[in-house]
Order: sequence, then structure tokens, then C-alpha cells
Amino acid sequence: MNRRSFLKTAAAAVPVILAPKTLGFQAAAPSERVRVGLIGLGGRCRDIAATCLKIPELQIAAVCDCFKPRVDELMRDVGEKEGWIPYTDFREMIEKEKLDGVMVETTTHARAWVACSAMAMGMDTYIEKPMCLTIAEGREMVNRARKYERITQVGTQQRSIPLNNWASDLVKNGSLGKIKVVRAPNFVGPVLWEDKEGQPMPEGGSENWWDIWTNQAVMRPYHEDIRRAWSKWWDYDGGGLCFGVTGWGTHSYDQINRGIGMDETGPTEVILQEAVADRPAGNFTTDRVPGPNETGAGYYGMTKDVVGPRAKVLMRYANGIELHLDLDADFSPGLGAIFECEKGTVEINRDMISASAPELIESPDRPAAQTVPETQPHIENWVKGIKTRVRCTADIEFGQRSSSLCYLVNIAREVGKVGETLQWDPAAERFTNCDEGNALLTRPRRERYELPA
Repeated sequence: MNRRSFLKTAAAAVPVILAPKTLGFQAAAPSERVRVGLIGLGGRCRDIAATCLKIPELQIAAVCDCFKPRVDELMRDVGEKEGWIPYTDFREMIEKEKLDGVMVETTTHARAWVACSAMAMGMDTYIEKPMCLTIAEGREMVNRARKYERITQVGTQQRSIPLNNWASDLVKNGSLGKIKVVRAPNFVGPVLWEDKEGQPMPEGGSENWWDIWTNQAVMRPYHEDIRRAWSKWWDYDGGGLCFGVTGWGTHSYDQINRGIGMDETGPTEVILQEAVADRPAGNFTTDRVPGPNETGAGYYGMTKDVVGPRAKVLMRYANGIELHLDLDADFSPGLGAIFECEKGTVEINRDMISASAPELIESPDRPAAQTVPETQPHIENWVKGIKTRVRCTADIEFGQRSSSLCYLVNIAREVGKVGETLQWDPAAERFTNCDEGNALLTRPRRERYELPA
């Protein structure tokens, strides 16, 4: 079951979005509430909207999607009751609604254009992950956030989970001794779109909605396989299929950066360890029972039928830490990582931890598991940042670094130099010995979809 299937199943069981009064929440006074607009009204946005309605200090004022039937559907389901104002142009929404911020839940290939435009218009931004399509694009986003002094939060919500941060600090602060090796999944990558005959446009959209949806990517005839499965294709994402490089990898790699204290830098060496080939996400031919320390067991069933380009990658940091991206998806840690330290091994996943010895993670100050939706503390942290002007727990620079690890994996696989060391300069964000890799750090953008100057 992939994420979208899970959300659809959940929706059949209970209402996805309930009004605050129904849930028993008391809204803050209007003058104290942060007014936001939602941009990109797909399944993930509905998940986010449901959480937003549980936060008294936040008010959804308006919603926007370039495809009008999607706007109409959300308004019928929830928006009319909540008084949301519908739009098909996010810039018009920002101009008219006097918002404090926007939540960018669009496709990956449109995310930078929308986010940068919104920041230039004075909006604080919550940006779904992966926040960018290329490493260079991500750096442009960071530069604009700093230029316009915007408060940003990237949707890697494990940074707002108390147990994850507590365990990360154990590793980062040396409580378990020196970090020797970190291991994480060898995620499935994106595939190239093969041209197909176009299909009839769905009804209800404006004349130019497909042009807007296509955004920076190559303009192609409309096809449902592009629109519905965009995260699978290289032109639109970096591998967002279940347990894909950017789909789940952004979470895992962000957890790694937090645990090893590399929030604002990156590795210095990238090595492709084997030839890229279409492989299953994991080995599901046996009836292996997950061990008691495997925190990723809850994700195994989601990966059973996922097949795509994979190859193991090794990265090294300047301080000697090695990052091995070599685990199958039927083996822990799912959305986290395994940290092998001098005193033992700790596995950190989403609101779950385990260790080679129980005493390593036994402490009176160990946080309990969350009792609220996984995104709620993360959105609350963004709201607090908007009010205090203090950077968020998943600031855009941190999002850039976790996204960069994803794209370094994709670039190493695309360049295909098995066994060779690609030297990476994390300050300049360029390879010092691989022109082919540097050519993949950015992409040409279609006219009208350049990032705002």
C-alpha cells in the first residue's frame, strides 16, 4: 500500500478533515491567528489541511490549485463550511488575502517557482519535501529566503518529533562515543518518461492549466500517467515512488544530517558501488520475521511490489564518517537510519528508536511517543517561527542539505562511474573532478517559469 492508497483507505473510514469545533478545539482570537493559504490541493494537502484545523493559532484563509475542479472539490468537501476563499492563481490569492504565509504542497517540479515567487511577495513559506528539483534550484531558494528574510519550514517532520531529536542528540553529542558508520536504505530512483500519444484533457480546467502544471519541465501532450504518477518521472521529481530516493529518502537523509551534526554541509566524497539496474526495493521472497529492534517493519508491506533503478552508494564526510546507502526496504530502518558508534548501535526511525543494548536508550528524560498527528508539531513550529521570527527546526538550509544527498545519489547513478571517487565540495556545491556531474546540478527552465529575479 502506498501513501496515497493509505490516505484513500483512511478517508473511507473516517472524515479526513473535521472542523475545529467538531474536534473540540478553541480557536485563538483573530488578531492572534496566523492566516495562511494552501497551494496545490492534492492528497498530501488534504492531510496537511486536516492537521491545520487542529491548531488554534493557525487559520486557513484561502486555497489554490491551477486545476479548478480540484479547487471546487475541496471547497464542496470543506472550504465552504470553513469560509475559505478559492483561487486558481496563487499570486492573486497572495495579493488579495493579506496572508501571513503559504503552504506549498505542489508537485516537486513546480515547488521552487511557487515558493520563490511567494517569498518575493512577502510570504513565509512551509514547503513540502523534497523542496526542489535540483541542487542549484535549492540553493536559489535558500538565497531568496535569506534575501527576503522569510521564515521557512521544509516538510521533514521528523525534526519536530521529540523522540527523534532526543535520540539524534545522543548520537551527535558523543554519548555513544565516536560515530563510525551510518547506514540507510538504498532507495529506488526515478525513471525517464517515454513519449506517448497525448490523451484528452480532463474537463473543467482553464485553457492554460496544463502549461502552468508543466511549469519548468518540457511541455508534453497531456497524459494521465504524467499527471497522476509525476513523482515517478525524472523530469518532475527525483524518485518519489514509495521508498523512492526523494519520496522517502529526504526523510531518512535529513535524519542522518541531524544525527551526525551536518545540517549545513555535506559529504566530500561520493562513490557508486555497483552498476545501476532495475531491482526490487527489497527481497520479499522469504517469510522473514522482523527482529525486535527493526523499527522499519511498519513500512515493509508498502515496498513489496516497488521496482526501479537502484545501486548502492557510499559517501564520506571530512570528519571520517562513512554513510552507506545499501539497505533493502525489507530491512530496517525505513524512514530513518542506523548509527554505528563506539559504544553500540542506535536505530532512529519516525517516533521509534532501538539499540544494540537497551541501556543505550534508557533514560528518565527519554520522551514518550507522540499523541498528535505526525505533522502537527512541525506546523506549530512554523507558526511559532512566523510570530517570533526565529528560524524553524527544518529551516530551508537544512532542507537543501537533505535534498542534496538525494540528488547526489541520483547524479552518481546517472554518471555511472562505478568505484570512482567523485569529489564533492559542500561549500561550493559542485564536484571538483566530475564535469558530467556538474552538468546535472541544474536544468534549463521553460520561458515564464524562471525563478523570480
